Amino acid sequence: MTRPWLAILGTMSILGIAGCRDRPAEATATAPAAAMDLLTADTATLAVPLSVPAQLYVEHDAVVAARTGGTVQQVVADLGARVGTGQLLARLESVDQEIALAQAEVANANAEQNAARVRALTASGAATVADSEAAEFRYREAALAIRKARREEELTRITAPFAGVVTSRSARPGRLVAPGDTLFRITAAGPLLAQVRVPEVAAAAIRVGSQARVIGAGGGSADARVIRASPAIDAASGTREVVVQLASGARLLPGATVTVRLGSERRRVVAVSSAAIAEGGYVLVSEHGRTALRAVTLGADLGDGRVEVVSGLAPGERVVRSER
Repeated sequence: MTRPWLAILGTMSILGIAGCRDRPAEATATAPAAAMDLLTADTATLAVPLSVPAQLYVEHDAVVAARTGGTVQQVVADLGARVGTGQLLARLESVDQEIALAQAEVANANAEQNAARVRALTASGAATVADSEAAEFRYREAALAIRKARREEELTRITAPFAGVVTSRSARPGRLVAPGDTLFRITAAGPLLAQVRVPEVAAAAIRVGSQARVIGAGGGSADARVIRASPAIDAASGTREVVVQLASGARLLPGATVTVRLGSERRRVVAVSSAAIAEGGYVLVSEHGRTALRAVTLGADLGDGRVEVVSGLAPGERVVRSER
C-alpha cells in the first residue's frame, strides 16, 4: 500500500523536525498535495450530557442541641458511631429533675386519694358538689405537674432523632450547656441526593425518572436518577431545579463536591474522518499546494468514522488521509 506521508516525514527528518523532543505545533514541508488522498474537515452537531456542579446531601441531616440547661454527665456516642432512632447519645446531670419528679409523684398520689375520698363523701351527702369539683381540679393539676416533671427529666437525655452516623461531636463530660447549645450532628447514611439547576434550553427533556451520572472530584462515580423536578422555570436565573438520587452502594460521601451529568445539550463541533489522524494525534494539512504537520486535540468518537477535533483544525481545511 502506498504511504503518501513517508515522503513528507522523510523531508521533515532531513530538516531536523522529527528529531525534536517537544511535539511540534505545526511543521511545513513541500509536497505534491494534488497527488494525495485529501479529506475535508467538516462540522457536526453533537448531543452531549449536560454537566452541572453540585454538592451531595441527605434529607436527614440535623444538629442535636441541648433542650435544657445543665452539666454533661456522660457521653455515650462518639464521632463516627452509627446510631439508631432514639438511641442515647449523652446524659446531663439530672438530680434536680429527679427530685422534682419524685415530689410531683407524691403530690399526685395525695391528690388522687383526696379526690377518691371526696367522691365517696359526696355520694353519701357529707360533702357538697363544689367540694367534689375542687378535689377533682386539684387532682388534674397534680397529673399535669407530674407530666411536666417527667418531661423535664427526659430532656436531660440527649437522643438521636433518626438513624444515622455521628458526624460531629461537641459534647464533653463536665461541660456546662444551655438550651440550644449544639452537642452532636447526626447524618443519615442515605440516600445521597444532589440538587442542580438546569438551563431552560436543556430542561425540557428532563423528567422524573430520567437517568443521570454523578462524578466525584476524586474520580468515583455512581448512577443516579431524577426524583424531583420543578414544574416551573426560575425567571431570575432561567433555570429549572432538579434533584437526583444516587443509586444505593455509591462510594461517595455527603457534602462531597460532584459533577452531575444528565439530559443533553446540542453543540457544533469540528469533525474529520478518523482516517486523517496519524498515530500520536497529528494531521497533515494541505494548503496552497503545501502540507503542514499539525498537532490536534481529539474529542468524542462520532461513531460514523469521524472524530471530534477540539483544537487544531478549522471547518473546511483539507487534510491528507493517513495510512497507519
